[in-house]
Amino acid sequence: MKRFEIRDFLRVANGEIEPPPCDTMMNIRVTAASEGESTGTWTVNDSFINGNGVVMGGFLSSAADIMMAYAIASKLEDHQGFASINLDTTFHRPVTEGVVTVHARVDRLGKRVAYVIAELYQHDKKAATCQSSIFIT
Repeated sequence: MKRFEIRDFLRVANGEIEPPPCDTMMNIRVTAASEGESTGTWTVNDSFINGNGVVMGGFLSSAADIMMAYAIASKLEDHQGFASINLDTTFHRPVTEGVVTVHARVDRLGKRVAYVIAELYQHDKKAATCQSSIFIT
C-alpha cells in the first residue's frame, strides 16, 4: 500500500477512496473528519472478544488510535505527517459484540506535538477514554 498523504485521510472520511488496511482489519468506518474532530463506528465481532467474553483492551486502544489519526490529519497540511508518542487508555466498562461509536478531537495543537482525546461509546455509555501525544513531522 502506498503511503497516505494528509488529504487522503479526509478523502477516506468523505467516502472518496478506500481506507487503509488497518481500518478494514479493525472493522472501523470513519464517518466524519474536519476541524480537528473525527467520528467513526467500529463494528465489534467475535474476533475481538477474549476468553472472558469482552473485547481485549488493546483493540479499544487501536480503535481510538485510528480515529485520532483522522482528527489530527484534519488539522495538518500535506507536507506534514504524524506519529504517536504515547497512548493512555482508561476503561470505564466492558465492551461486547456490536457497534462502538468513536469520537476523537485535537485538544491542543503545537508546532511539534499535538494532544488528542478519544472517547468510545457502546449502548450510549462511555466505555473508554484515550489520550495521546502525537509528534508532528
